Amino acid sequence: MDDMAMDRQTVFADYERARQAFHDLVDNATKAHLARPTNGTRWTNEQLLWHMFFGYVVVRVLLVLARVFARLPRSAGKAFAWALNAATGPFDWVNYVGPCGAVKVFGPRRTAAAFDRVIDSLHRRLAVESEAGLARGMHFPVRWDPFFQDFMTLADIYRYPTRHFDLHRRQLTLDGELS
Repeated sequence: MDDMAMDRQTVFADYERARQAFHDLVDNATKAHLARPTNGTRWTNEQLLWHMFFGYVVVRVLLVLARVFARLPRSAGKAFAWALNAATGPFDWVNYVGPCGAVKVFGPRRTAAAFDRVIDSLHRRLAVESEAGLARGMHFPVRWDPFFQDFMTLADIYRYPTRHFDLHRRQLTLDGELS
C-alpha cells in the first residue's frame, strides 16, 4: 500500500471515529446538557456541536474551490486568500451567528443524521480521488481557522474537518464540567 492509500485509510478511520463520537455525544446529552455554555467559546454545547458538524459540510465547498483555484495562476489564489483574510471580521460574525440560528431549525438528532450523510459523501469522494487530484491545492485565509495553512492540498483539506472536530470536542461541557 502506498503512502497516500495509507493516508486515505487514516482519514476514513478518523471520519468514523468522529461520527461515532458525535452520535455518542448527541445520544447521551439531555436538553440541559445541550444548553450549557462551552469552555472557551460563546456557544452552548448544542451550538458548538452544530459548528463541529458544519466543519465537515464546509469541506465539500473547499474541495470545489481548491479544484478551481488549482487550475488558475497561483497569484489568483493568493489574491483570493488575501481578500478572505481581509474579511475576517464579517466571517467571524457569520461563523458565530450561524450555529445560533441553525440549532433553532436543526435539532441534535437531525444534525446527527445530516452528519452521517456528509461523512458518507466525503468517504465516496475521497475513495475516487486520484493521486494527482489529492496533490492539487490552493492558498487559504490563515486568519479564519487555526488549521488553515497558507497553501493546502486536497489531501490536507480532507484531513481538516476531523482536526477541527477534535479541537472543539475538548471545548464541550456536556459532562457538566468547565475544564
